[in-house]
Amino acid sequence: MAGYEKQIAQVSVNSAKKHSWFRSVTDSDRAVGWLFSLPFLILWVWWFFYPFIQSFIRSFQDANFADLDEAKFIGLQNYINILQDSEFYRAVLHSLQIVLIAVPVQTILGLLMAVLVNQKVKGKGLFRTIFFIPYITSQIAVTTVFMTLFKQGTFVTEFFTFFGFDNVTWYASTNYALLFIAILFIFQQSGFSMIVYLSALQEVPKDLYEAGQIDGASKWAQFRYITVPYLKPITFFVVSVSTILGFQIYDQIAAISRYGALGSPAGATSTVVTYFYQNGIRYLNIGYGSAAVVLFFFIIMIITFLQKKLLDEKG
Repeated sequence: MAGYEKQIAQVSVNSAKKHSWFRSVTDSDRAVGWLFSLPFLILWVWWFFYPFIQSFIRSFQDANFADLDEAKFIGLQNYINILQDSEFYRAVLHSLQIVLIAVPVQTILGLLMAVLVNQKVKGKGLFRTIFFIPYITSQIAVTTVFMTLFKQGTFVTEFFTFFGFDNVTWYASTNYALLFIAILFIFQQSGFSMIVYLSALQEVPKDLYEAGQIDGASKWAQFRYITVPYLKPITFFVVSVSTILGFQIYDQIAAISRYGALGSPAGATSTVVTYFYQNGIRYLNIGYGSAAVVLFFFIIMIITFLQKKLLDEKG
């Protein structure tokens, strides 16, 4: 009888240990974090990592999209052909121009709008909505509206003549089409930057501003020496995401090129994405297009690394 009671007691102890271990796992922040991250990680592997591995493998093949079973290994030939193609460098240059123009402007605009709607003013909820609407609006719809506004002779193009611009249809001009795309990106992306900055501004400790006021710091000094440094990680996030999105612009270009070749007018809006689409999808050369995608990925990684280094040095 005593042995039976001892077995029951041992079972109870083991059960308590199991429940204690389970409770410690479920109560830990790490376990909860992994639990919430798991759906994203699964989707990331399925929608990004696996396709990228496939593209990386295809980039070493002479593969036709219509007959993938006949793909042949050709080593680095696709990469060599791309690096010898002047159109690739032209596409990269256009993508860089869009990013260099649009990303700094929309980042600064997003921060200023966030500071504005973070103030204690009437109707700030309405302003938040107005500023954010372009971001959630269809890119094709916004592009169509802007194409109407930026036609020759409209009040918009006439207004820009005061700043030295020609009164022409911007999206049909080889000189202004790329700038037109950059303006579209700024208009739509600034709302996203505003929301991200706004959430971060509400987390800045009030004690820092109070200490600044005691020391006699002006509003500008508080913004420059408290707000901006505190938001540096957020700025890196905004700049990185905006850079990636800037390199991925496609819908706006397709909208203004619908009556001509992709990248119209005369290739003035060709980018890395349109280069991949033309070669990989339209011409069915999926091996060549995959090599362009891999190069595009490494370009993004290098630029993101340089941005991080630059922000760290300024900090």
